[in-house]
Formats: sequence, structure tokens, C-alpha cells
Amino acid sequence: MTVGGATDWGDLRLPPEHVPYFFRNNPHIKQRCQDEDTCPYKALLRETRCWGYEEECPESQRKSLPVCPDEVEPTRRQSVTDRRRNLFWRQADFGYVKDRMDNMRTFCRGSRKTDSSLECTDALRFCRGRNVFLDLRNAKLATRDRYRNDILLDNTFGGHCDLDKVGLDAAMTSPLINKRPLASWMREMEHFTSLPTQPLATGECDVIIERPTIIIKMDEENNIFHHTCVFMNLYISLHVNNSFSNDVNILVWDTSLFDLRGYMTEMRDAFTRHDVMLLKHFDGKRVCFKDAIFSLPARMMLGIYYNLAPVKGCKPSGLVNAFSEHVLHNLNIQQTGPLVDKVRVTFLVRSTKIRRILNQEEMLAGLQRLPDLEVQMVDFNKSIPFIDQLQIIHNTDLFIGLHGAGLTYMLYLPDWATVFEIYRCGIDDMYPDLARMRGINYITWENLETLIPENKTVLPNYTNYSFDVGEFLRLVRVAADQVTSHPDLIKARHHKYRDKGEL
Repeated sequence: MTVGGATDWGDLRLPPEHVPYFFRNNPHIKQRCQDEDTCPYKALLRETRCWGYEEECPESQRKSLPVCPDEVEPTRRQSVTDRRRNLFWRQADFGYVKDRMDNMRTFCRGSRKTDSSLECTDALRFCRGRNVFLDLRNAKLATRDRYRNDILLDNTFGGHCDLDKVGLDAAMTSPLINKRPLASWMREMEHFTSLPTQPLATGECDVIIERPTIIIKMDEENNIFHHTCVFMNLYISLHVNNSFSNDVNILVWDTSLFDLRGYMTEMRDAFTRHDVMLLKHFDGKRVCFKDAIFSLPARMMLGIYYNLAPVKGCKPSGLVNAFSEHVLHNLNIQQTGPLVDKVRVTFLVRSTKIRRILNQEEMLAGLQRLPDLEVQMVDFNKSIPFIDQLQIIHNTDLFIGLHGAGLTYMLYLPDWATVFEIYRCGIDDMYPDLARMRGINYITWENLETLIPENKTVLPNYTNYSFDVGEFLRLVRVAADQVTSHPDLIKARHHKYRDKGEL
């Protein structure tokens, strides 16, 4: 069952390079494009590429294949490398989607087309249903608690279908289940009830939502790292469901007086052309959804990319790159570079009380003396619209910053970029792993004797630092050389300037 998929090639808002993959999984829409003269994707109809989770998708046709360094003796190298590559693909690439799809189970099945249905993946991390009934007449959402689990009771959430209560109860007690509100839909699905009649047909619904609706839970929407967890998993959910239309609702499941704020107000445009709905809009009403998707939540154990430790050395993730491409395309973020003879450097400033660089002006002055760098210092605070922040990052070749959520922007760097996390502040692999999944180069501070913490008595993540300027500039030179020698940068410069005689 696919909920709310595109019904025509005109419904798509995909980067052009993603369209062949979509056609592979939706041959009926591919045929429409073949038959209609106005279809803009004619040139892509002969492409045979696939994401990787399809039943018949040879490795040679996948979007990308991870590469793992050889770390064992030659006699065992191939088998070990293949195992590590396959593990990385399942942990952090489209193999993760395949595992979710393969573990989908039906818990409520209707006997007629007008009946309801419910199916979920393992550990109730993703669910989708048809003709779903939600009774919020006694929910009383006007509180400060965002993730209450007492607004649903038996007979307030369900559908007219044959419920496999034994199977659902078993899923609730699975060792894989995580009861935390941002790790699964367990607290909601435990109340799913088989109703004696179909509410959509008997007039019991105060509101009937016809348009397919994707239900998400927000996570610290003013923190770009946690915010991205939400939308990365929303994007993965589109793959699990094979639905890429932007003619969908997004409903935020939040039991408080939550209002849209932070990055959410702009990021939504990458996934829907409609205003975002909030649960409180339906407080006191009985709501029926014809098509509903309960998106993969933000803080799953071993999810992408929260709390994930993918197998070391392997990169990149085609799935992470596809997410980046999807967002940049749908938010119309344009690449204006590269420059013919300079590396574009963005130095990220922190305006927080901790993890600040105490001598950053001295470090910036050193950068500005290097003639082959074009340097800007930015503080991505609320005064800079999110779209402008993405535009800055996507036109950055070398991204520099101390450990913090702002480094998440590395997802939107060009392929030839390098990230210089000046110091990890006691956090080992969080951003090195994200850089590997994105497939870009990463460096960090090497000589700990050349940095000075402001307060040596607190944990490394809770103080400020001064850095040796000479060592900083040496590492910048290493990172800049990685950028200028990157084949993708060389190719982009050649493409942009070859006809201008500037190379």
C-alpha cells in the first residue's frame, strides 16, 4: 500500500536527476510522460537508474555505492570490505529504506475498499493508514506538555478493520521498541481500536481530511541539528512510502499550544505547498484522515542520522546526498561558483555563552591575509532567514567552525567542499561521521598543546577556547588544498570558465 503518491508527472517536485529513480518505481507515471507531449522529462525516459532498495536493482545502477578503505591483509580484503560496505549501506544508505520496507507488517486489514487499514514497520517507527478516525473531543491540548500520552484512549483512535490485537501487542513488547515519544509511535498505536462502523460513512467525523497527510513530531525546532533529524526522517519516509508529491498536508503531532517557529516555517516548502497543520487546530473535534503517514521520528536509536555510528571509514551515503539535493532543489538554492582563483571560506561564529572562540578576530585577520581565500564570518542567528543561510552554505568551499549544531549545515555544501571543525570539544565522531555520510572532506585540530581552554575545570563541551593562529592557518592551508585539488571543483571551474578564457 502506498499512501498519497503522485498521480501524474506534473505532481512531482523532484530534482531532475531523481526523476529516473521515481519512474523506475512508478511505471504508470512514466508511461503518462511517454504518452503526453508536454512532459518535460522525455530525455530521462530511457534511464534505468534505481535508488537501491528496489527488488531488481543491480549495484551498477544504484544512485551511489559506498567505498570502504582496505584495512586488512590482501587475502581477506575483498570479503571483509564487501561486508563492511554492505553494513554501511544498510546503516546509513538506501539499504536502511529497504530494511524498513521489508519489515512492514499489516495490523488492521479491511475487507472492502472503503474500510480502514493500518500497517507499520518494526518497532512502530513508521506507520501508514487509510480511513483513520481520531477523536480529540476530550484531548484538552491547551497545556505546555508537547508529548502527552493521555490524549488517546480506546475507541478514540482507530478504524473499521480486522485488528490483529495479538500482533500489535507483540510489537509493543518487542525488544526493539522504544517508548520515548521521539523514538517511535508506540504510545499512539497502543490505542488503535477496531471500530464497529466506518466513521467516514456514518457521519461521525466533524472534519474529514481528504488530502494525504504526513504526521510528524518536531524536535527542538530552533536547533538546526535536531530540526534536520525531523526532516531527514520525513524524507526517508517518502521513500518508504514511495510518495513524492508536494500536494500533501504536514501535521505536527504536538499536544501543547505549539506554534510554528524556527526553521520549520521555511523548511516545509521542501515537502509541501500547503500550510502546516497543528494538532491543536482539531482540539475538541473528531477528525478522519483518508490517507495518513506517521513519519519516522527524529530520535530513533540508530536512525539516520541521530545517534548513528556507521561503520568506520566507509562513505558516502547516497540517501543523505539525495536528501540534500531534494532540499536544495525545492527551496531553489542556486550554486553561483566556484570562483576562478579563490576558495570561498565561511567562518561560523557562535553567539552562545559556551564553545566560543576567544581570539576569533585574530584568527579572522590571519585568514584575510591569505590572497587565495575569500573569507566571510557569519552568525546564523534569527536575523538571517533560513533560505539565506542555505544560500551562503551552498556557496561555501571551506566551512570552518567550532563544534556545535551549526556544523549541520555541512549537508548543503557543494560536493567539493571541506569542513574544518576547529575543535571537537570532547565529542568524538558526530560531525566526522556526518561528513562521511555526505561524502565531503573533513579535518580537525591536531595538536592539543596549541589550544587553551578558558576553564580547565569543566568538561570540554562547556567552556571557551583560544587557538594558536599559526597552527590554525596551517590547517586552513591543508583544507584549502583539499578543495582546490578536488576533481569536482576542477570540473566545475572548467565548465564555468572555459569559454571565458579565464583559466
